[in-house]
Amino acid sequence: MSRGFLPVCREDMEKAGIEQLDFVYVTGDAYVDHPSFAHAVISRVLQSHGYTVGIIAQPDWKDPDSITILKEPRLGFFVSAGNMDSMVNHYTVSKKRRKADAYTPGGVMGKRPDHAAVVYSNLIRRTYRTTPIILGGIEASLRRLAHYDYWSDSLKRSILLDSGADLVSYGMGERCVVEIAEALDAGIDVKDITFIDGTVYKTKDVSSVYDARMLESYEELQADRLNYAKSFYVQYCNTDPFVAKRLIEPYPNGIYVVQNPPQKPLSQAEMDQVYALDYMRTYHPMYEEAGGIPAIEEIKFSLVSNRGCFGGCSFCALTFHQGRIIQTRSHESILAEAGQMVWDKDFKGYIHDVGGPTANFRHPACKKQLTKGACPEKQCLFPKPCKNLIADHRDYLKLLRELRQLPNVKKVFIRSGIRFDYLLADPSDEFFRELVEYHVSGQLKVAPEHISDAVLSKMGKPSNDVYQRFVTKYKRLNEQCHKNQYLVPYLMSSHPGSTLKEAVELAEYLRDLGYMPEQVQDFYPTPSTISTCMYYTGVDPRTMEKVYVPVNPHEKAMQRALIQYRNPKNYDLVYEALTKAHRTDLIGFDKKCLIRPRKKSGNPQGKELIRENAGKATKRYTASPDQRSKTGVASKKKTIRNVHKKKGQR
Repeated sequence: MSRGFLPVCREDMEKAGIEQLDFVYVTGDAYVDHPSFAHAVISRVLQSHGYTVGIIAQPDWKDPDSITILKEPRLGFFVSAGNMDSMVNHYTVSKKRRKADAYTPGGVMGKRPDHAAVVYSNLIRRTYRTTPIILGGIEASLRRLAHYDYWSDSLKRSILLDSGADLVSYGMGERCVVEIAEALDAGIDVKDITFIDGTVYKTKDVSSVYDARMLESYEELQADRLNYAKSFYVQYCNTDPFVAKRLIEPYPNGIYVVQNPPQKPLSQAEMDQVYALDYMRTYHPMYEEAGGIPAIEEIKFSLVSNRGCFGGCSFCALTFHQGRIIQTRSHESILAEAGQMVWDKDFKGYIHDVGGPTANFRHPACKKQLTKGACPEKQCLFPKPCKNLIADHRDYLKLLRELRQLPNVKKVFIRSGIRFDYLLADPSDEFFRELVEYHVSGQLKVAPEHISDAVLSKMGKPSNDVYQRFVTKYKRLNEQCHKNQYLVPYLMSSHPGSTLKEAVELAEYLRDLGYMPEQVQDFYPTPSTISTCMYYTGVDPRTMEKVYVPVNPHEKAMQRALIQYRNPKNYDLVYEALTKAHRTDLIGFDKKCLIRPRKKSGNPQGKELIRENAGKATKRYTASPDQRSKTGVASKKKTIRNVHKKKGQR
């Protein structure tokens, strides 16, 4: 088959000699023919099995004709919202509209609808009444059963019912879509395709469904949020392909949504085949005039080495989507891709990343996972590393060394995230040392997320002392390598379990560290995570114990502001938070204080704090006239006067 982009219009079909396509893939992203984009992977996989596929990228959902530009496909439509959930793509955690979309030509926002998978599917169904529709991608995968929708603050049905689609292909769908295609090509009615792992279907007869677990009905979920917590945890414990049962979710009018077990992990040879397909490795030239697709910039010179994650963070949906069993590409596959990359005219000598969801996971967590699966109710790293964990970086280290030796390569960076507790579990320091010496671009980004053990336990993250050991070791290795490199910690505010008390503790930690992050991630309740279940139900589904959840937008704003307490725009929020947390000892002129006091109308406490701290300042700087300086008492009194003078300017 000749190399080139997949058809995007009828003229392309005519040039390729195609009268009718087998499948049409409708996506909320622009068409980028690169293995980091799901629509490219799925389409190329189908193409490699002899099926013809066309792409309708970002159709105008207000125009029914936009879905007909490639005519009706012979076998069916595949539909995806894109690489990101459309709601996360559109809105910040405060539900404000984002200004740019990296997956759209020129970064323009608004080229896809909210809940894009549902909208596209309904658009197709209005025109093509009986053509099979298969939903896939992250949006459909995480909404395959009843789920909490943060943006409407409501419990929604399975996306299968709201979309009018016939099947959901969940997880990483390379093997699944081929099985669906073969079944349709064999003449099996889509309503009878109930036997493929990694799919969700709807039915009115579950008498033939075997090895199944009946979940709480949709009415029961609506009646009591605790029922949702119970149902969610059953789903969470059935995400492993080796041990998962079929799950049945009843709905009114005798409808059942049935989830088959996940697909088995791809072998290394299968992974290699996926990444060796004939991708164009860039966006379609029709976007050139609009300025191209911004999302290509970071991934163009990055390498995917693995998928899956056994980290098990509560706020992450990877367990539901990619699973906990690590799948890897061979060194030969990765080096072959890199070998093409280094001769690209735009390559400047820097490989931006070599990794996946977690860069330093290059094999399953333990020997039994590839035959018996991951433990349903236990984590590999939390609360402490499992005794069966294999913490070994030798394979990853060998790969990095091979990449460093390629021609034209100046530096190989690791940016997709290092799991620091797994790194510390490795008895050898060899990888850690070479990470510091060769693979850090001035600063290493890590994700402790918080410093309070009470919050970390709800996040599924290691205790704070583990992170502190990592920091100490990182600094020591930098000194030994004569490097001056920094750590940039990712931190999260307002996660379930975090009260104002814990938020203040985090602010104090940052004060002592002398660091104020430029960006803070406020907890975002996305579908199908343990943390989102806590947010919606107020209990930890693993234990059914109550959890404090900051749901009030104003409290969330205070917790976020505390992390960036030095920002003058956050002063009022920080002041209010410290007052409510009974920590006004952190308002003053002492080094330990987060903010200085100021006179505010109707705030006698603020006036008293100014008098009190002015007295402390005067006393501190009147020990002897010789010790006075520009930073002495005169300067302190001037500062206090300025606080009064400028009160209306803040």
